Amino acid sequence: MRVIDREEVAERLSYEVCIPIVREAMIAFSAGRTRQHLRSILPLGKGVFGIMPGALGEAAPFGAKLISVYPGNPANGRQAHQGLVILFEPENGEPVCVVHAGEITSIRTAAASAVATDALARPDARRLAILGTGEQAATHARAMTKVRDIEAITVWGRSPERAEAFAARMGAELGLPITAASDVETAVADADIICTVSSAREPILRGAWVRPGTHLNLVGSSVAGPVEVDNDLVVRARFIADSREGVLAQGSEFLAAKAAGLIGDDHIVAEIGQVLAGEVPGRRSADEITVYKSLGHVVQDLASAWALYAG
Repeated sequence: MRVIDREEVAERLSYEVCIPIVREAMIAFSAGRTRQHLRSILPLGKGVFGIMPGALGEAAPFGAKLISVYPGNPANGRQAHQGLVILFEPENGEPVCVVHAGEITSIRTAAASAVATDALARPDARRLAILGTGEQAATHARAMTKVRDIEAITVWGRSPERAEAFAARMGAELGLPITAASDVETAVADADIICTVSSAREPILRGAWVRPGTHLNLVGSSVAGPVEVDNDLVVRARFIADSREGVLAQGSEFLAAKAAGLIGDDHIVAEIGQVLAGEVPGRRSADEITVYKSLGHVVQDLASAWALYAG
């Protein structure tokens, strides 16, 4: 049994490696070539525990991600996501590898947003806004620069001190001007791309603040309940999911707008895999607002982990 720890994942699973892996995994998922169940989530006192089983094909590697999400962990210097990806080989069903799930989740989530951004954002998108200052804020800042020529980044967080520290740290790392905004409306005022990676339970971003032509990656809420954006934004946007089944069950922003009677299930125009495969158009005009709702999917984890194991 091989063990791939956090350090090895961080060293080997670069965005240049992970972005094409996730892209192909989501095409395979939407084409029905992968196999999986909707993830099971068990609420806990301080967080949640998730079980995500799947297979990369009929006679392909399979396994599961066992993951806990404890939002308070970063304040104590720990990752919010903790767990394991367990891999089985397809010939004899033997478990062959366990991989650090927190680091895979950190990288592949941002890589998936980069895949969606490459498919849906305007080609001339240059200005990025990030709502949140945690681990996914940093990974998304890195990943967005791999698919667009980002010239400037604005960040907002509930703590102005953390937002300023993020701006200084990531600005030095990326060599880009990064500024901390005092409020969300200011942060997104000139944005071409917006990544919401917060732990908000009520909307922090309103549709009235989003410019025509903006692309958004909604990432922070991964269970039904907490929402990062208001109903108006969901209604106005061309709404694309990582998984239609997942969003219909657990996509909180979509479910809130649906519960208000503002949209139906057909408001999900496509899965991102369908867009990538050329089956459904993504962005149709320069003025269209596009939304990619990311819940995360086990095929992203399994494909990334298997590439590390087999590479």
